[in-house]
Amino acid sequence: MSDFHHRQSAHCESGVVANMLTHHGLPMSEPMAFGLSASLTFAYMPIIKLAGMPLIAYRMLPGNIIKGVEKRVGMRWERTRFSDPAEAERALDAALDAGRAVGLQTCVYWLPYFPEQMRFHFNAHNLVVYGREGDDYLVSDPLFETTVRCDRASMQRARFAKGDMEPKGLMYYPTGTPGEVDYATEIPKAIRWNAKTMQAPVPIAGVKGIRFLGRNIVKLSRDANRDTYLPLYLGHIVRMQEEIGTGGAGFRFIYASFLQEASRLLGQPALADAAKDLTAAGDEWRRFALRASKMCRGRAQMDVHELDAILNGIADRELAVWKSLRHV
Repeated sequence: MSDFHHRQSAHCESGVVANMLTHHGLPMSEPMAFGLSASLTFAYMPIIKLAGMPLIAYRMLPGNIIKGVEKRVGMRWERTRFSDPAEAERALDAALDAGRAVGLQTCVYWLPYFPEQMRFHFNAHNLVVYGREGDDYLVSDPLFETTVRCDRASMQRARFAKGDMEPKGLMYYPTGTPGEVDYATEIPKAIRWNAKTMQAPVPIAGVKGIRFLGRNIVKLSRDANRDTYLPLYLGHIVRMQEEIGTGGAGFRFIYASFLQEASRLLGQPALADAAKDLTAAGDEWRRFALRASKMCRGRAQMDVHELDAILNGIADRELAVWKSLRHV
């Protein structure tokens, strides 16, 4: 059994990456893993549907943190996907028997230690399996306060769930982890890259995407089906923002923590100032979610222009942050 040190995190992928690198001799915080991978974003993708509604993303695609940290840190992940569940199970058992902690991509719905009300069909949940006892796997799931157990059959179902972003048994672990990172070089690179993506000249992404969402809410208020569709649409936005995973505001808070840590490491007070401003933007995301949820439930008068104004205010705040970071 691997002597794995469990740490609870705000987000599964960044938590797993930080915990696994720390386990392999490269101490790293969750915010540092998230920031180095330049994974903060906003994207409104009307072509991609989730429950019949447009996909709204507040972080880069699943897997970006793993790949981004690999690039910045200068290490490698051994990644394997499987077509045969039995082969995947044998590979996991062999790795555990060799004393290796292994990261897995799974579906939340089939993990029995999740409270029933928290289960949904999301196929990109990351966790660490660090040992096995009898028919149970020993799991470090960063969303939980302590380690948990998962029976073999449930783990197999979670690893081979069908649907969008199928895990296909993905297992991974770091190899060749360096003893230290050149933060003075890599942090500014990561920040500049994230600043570039958030200011991309694309109407549905970054800061422009936030404004696009506000305009679309106003546009839908003129639709003939607004009385039925608009409340559902607002509910979908709030669910994507606050109920699925870490949430839109949550990612802003994680990145702000990264900027605070970067400020201390690099001795740049401007990064700490940017962290405060991004935290304020996260607070506004939470205010938007509160107002939208009240409106869609009929507990407040529908006011699409108020929601549009809040989103434009958030866009203004985030744009100011990224402009201030442009020359880090």
